[in-house]
Amino acid sequence: MTTATNSDDILPDHGASGASEAPTRKRPKPGERRLQILQTLAGMLEQPGAERITTAALSAKLGVSEAALYRHFASKAQMFEGLIDFVEQSVFAFVRQIADREPAGPAQVARTVALILQFAEKNPGMARVMTGDALVFENERLQERMNLLFDKLESAFKQSLRDGGAPSETPTVDAQVAASLLVAFMMGRMQRFARSGFKRLPSENLQASLARIL
Repeated sequence: MTTATNSDDILPDHGASGASEAPTRKRPKPGERRLQILQTLAGMLEQPGAERITTAALSAKLGVSEAALYRHFASKAQMFEGLIDFVEQSVFAFVRQIADREPAGPAQVARTVALILQFAEKNPGMARVMTGDALVFENERLQERMNLLFDKLESAFKQSLRDGGAPSETPTVDAQVAASLLVAFMMGRMQRFARSGFKRLPSENLQASLARIL
């Protein structure tokens, strides 16, 4: 989904390249159709101003029946859970990656925030999932999962700032405030990105903004 969110990159070619040859359709490998569905859903979320995506629209985009979708996912909520799984795996991979490279403290946290916002910028559909914009009319548990992800990030930021030694007489309080502010900042940047039709980039003046917060 980071590079192949365009459905044209993942779907079989239905064009008639040779009139004399009968078209042949290969059966997708195990898991391949499931991935195609998720990639196509992510691609549809990347359309500026996209409204609620229905399974009818998704199946039409894929060129399959709605019943075919439900052979791979029990519900549309489960499809969104597949996207959230991808977001969680990516985000916490960034957290671990930076923690392995940078000592705890403001620089580590700033680098992590930057990577997460760059991820959202490269994956506009995922930005809409992360802010909850794409989940408004979906199952409540989806938004709860995203809320939990940001809660975990806030805890990770707070711990890193504490371990790095906040320059204050009350480092615990300052670390909590800074971590909360960073999460709000990230969510605000992604929300603005989605609601501007992906024109206002999350990385805009990012380093200067993080320097002000930290």
